[in-house]
Amino acid sequence: MSSEFVLTLAERGIYTVLLMTVPLLLLALAVGLLVSIFQATTQIQEQTLAFIPKILAVLLGLVFFGPWMLTTIVEFTSDLYMNINQYIG
Repeated sequence: MSSEFVLTLAERGIYTVLLMTVPLLLLALAVGLLVSIFQATTQIQEQTLAFIPKILAVLLGLVFFGPWMLTTIVEFTSDLYMNINQYIG
């Protein structure tokens, strides 16, 4: 197993992780921005006000993006297992 092969495999793994996290992070960022704008306009400076909408948005995002995320992770994992003979030998 060459170092180039290991780097390619690590790159694919990192790309898959980033692909899984970006939709939920962008959703949490957008909701956080909206809550911040709401807090700035109404001058309500409650620290815990931002957490509940973000949690609900991420849970809703998991419901919406969950099947796609699961399919992508299963495809990556099955590809790893199907080509395990290349990784070992």
